[in-house]
Amino acid sequence: MMLPTEQELTTQNASNQGFEVGKRYQVAMPQQASGSTPESTIKIPSIKAKVLPDESTPNAIVSTVDTQQPNNTSWQTVKVRSGDSIARIFKRLGFSAQETYAVSKAQGKETKLLMKINVGDTLRIGSNDEDQVTALEYPLSKTDTLYINLVGDRFQSHKESKTVEIRQAFAHGTISSSFWNAGTLAGLTDSQIINFANIFGWDIDFALDLRTGDSFHMIYEKRYVEGEYIGTGNILAAEFINQDEPFQAVRFTDDEYYTPDGKSMRKAFLRAPVNFKYISSSFKRKRFHPVQKRWKAHRGVDYAAKTGTPVVAAGNGKVTHSTYNKYNGNYVFIQHGNGIVTKYLHFSKRAVKKGQRVKQGQLIGKVGATGLAAGPHLHYEFLLNGVHRNPRTVKLPDAKPIAKKYKTEFSALAKKRIQALAGSKNAMLSVITKEESTQQSDD
Repeated sequence: MMLPTEQELTTQNASNQGFEVGKRYQVAMPQQASGSTPESTIKIPSIKAKVLPDESTPNAIVSTVDTQQPNNTSWQTVKVRSGDSIARIFKRLGFSAQETYAVSKAQGKETKLLMKINVGDTLRIGSNDEDQVTALEYPLSKTDTLYINLVGDRFQSHKESKTVEIRQAFAHGTISSSFWNAGTLAGLTDSQIINFANIFGWDIDFALDLRTGDSFHMIYEKRYVEGEYIGTGNILAAEFINQDEPFQAVRFTDDEYYTPDGKSMRKAFLRAPVNFKYISSSFKRKRFHPVQKRWKAHRGVDYAAKTGTPVVAAGNGKVTHSTYNKYNGNYVFIQHGNGIVTKYLHFSKRAVKKGQRVKQGQLIGKVGATGLAAGPHLHYEFLLNGVHRNPRTVKLPDAKPIAKKYKTEFSALAKKRIQALAGSKNAMLSVITKEESTQQSDD
C-alpha cells in the first residue's frame, strides 16, 4: 500500500478543492507570482496498485510497479512453461514482434543466454507507461543474473555476478552397509558422494572393496551469497581408510587431485565408467547367459544401475563405433592409445558419434537394457592389443604427477590441508568418544 507523505496531507487539508487522480492542473510557481502565464504543467502521478494473481490460475503473471524506478517501470514476473520461447512469452504478455526482436538482438555477448531458457526459469520483464518493454532480468543461477535494458533507442545486455563467500566445513563417516548410506548419514549431498568416490575411484572399488568399519574424512567448501547458504563447493582434501590402509587426496589450483607427495590420483583409465549399485556379473571364462540360456565366456563386467544412469568414457580416445544391433543394443567402442579399446553395451541412449574424440569422464551414453539384456545394466569390456582383460584387475597406467614448477607451491598447500584434515578428524573423533562415554555412564 502506498500512503501520502505528511507534507502532502498538509497541503491537501489546506485546500477546499481536492485533486482528481490523472488530471493535469496549473500550479503557480514562486517565480510566477507576477501573474505570468506558466510555460508547463505539473502532472500529479497516479498511484498504481499491486495486482495479485488469481491463485487458482497456473503460471499466473504477477504485475507490480517498481516505485524506485524514475520512469514508473511496471514489472511482470513470468515462469517459463513447457514449449516456451522468448517470442511466445512476449506474445502472451501482449508485446509486439518488433519488441521481441529488439530484445533478442540486444547489444552484448550475454544476450545469447536468453535463448537458453528452461522450463521453470523465471523472467522479470519491465515496461513503461506506454506498455513498451524497457528492461528484462533473467536469474541464471543463485549468483548470476542477465540484465537487458533499453539505453537510448537500443537494448544492451550484461551479466552481473554476486560475490560468493567460501567457508570450510568438515565431514566424517564410517561404513556400516554402503558408502552411499554412510555419506548420506554424514550429511553429504548426492553430488558430494559421487565426487568423493570419483577422487578415489582409481584405487578403490566402492562396490566390492569396502568393509564394515572403513571410514572417510573430508574438508569441503560451503558457499554463501549475502550471508545466505547456496550450496556446497569443492572438496579440498579427503581421506579414505579402506581395510586399515589410508588413501589421501589434496585438490590443487588446476582442479585436479594429488596424493600428498604430488602423484596424480587419476589413472589413465577409470576403473569403472559408471556409478553402479552392484556388479551383476563379473569377468568369467564361463558363465550361463541369462537370455541365451547357454554357457559362454563373459569377457567383461556387468554393472547394474538404473535406466538413464550416466556412463562416461574410461579414458581419452576416439569413438570407433556408435550404433545398434540386436545383440549389443545401443553400444559405443572407444580406441585409446597404446593398443587399448574399451566397449560399452546396452545403452538406452548414445551421446556420442562415430569419429568423435572424447575425454576421460565425458558422457557417452546412458544405462539401459537394449539388445540381449535381462535388465538395465552396463556391460563394460577392456581390451589390450585385442585381448580381453578383466576391467577390475588390469593394471592401469598412472596419469602425470604435479608439474615440477608447481611442486613447491603444492607441497606447502598439501601440508596445510593434511594438517587441517588431521586436526578436524581428531576433534570429531574426540566428540564421538565423549558422546559414547556419556552414553555408557547413563546406562
